[in-house]
Amino acid sequence: MSERIILHKNNKFEVSVWAQDEESGEMAQVSVSHALNAYGLLLAGLGSCTTDILLVYAMNHGLDLAEVQVELDYERDYKKDCENCEKVKEYREYITMELRFLGNLTAEEKQKLFQISRLCPIHKMLKSGVEVRSEMKKE
Repeated sequence: MSERIILHKNNKFEVSVWAQDEESGEMAQVSVSHALNAYGLLLAGLGSCTTDILLVYAMNHGLDLAEVQVELDYERDYKKDCENCEKVKEYREYITMELRFLGNLTAEEKQKLFQISRLCPIHKMLKSGVEVRSEMKKE
């Protein structure tokens, strides 16, 4: 499975995104909220993937899941070299994701959905880490 996205951003921070159409294979422009920064786009991707997994699971298992609400927060904690200095020794980044399931669900079904939410491929990738290989496009 592969996914292809082309993102353009100009010096006014206007964004346009193209994605590959599943049926034709052609690249087509898609709508993306330019109000999101890079971290917001990452969180949106994680939230979208998570809700997709949950809704498909619920449909395939006959659960009455009407809606999933996901609140995502990205945070970075800094540890400085000393009390009164500005130099950052290290930092830790984390994402907090809070899920709310709306529908006629038992406590057991909600717990199962919470467990399933961790099966999202984006969640797994972020948790285990992913190597990023960068190269400059040859003209």
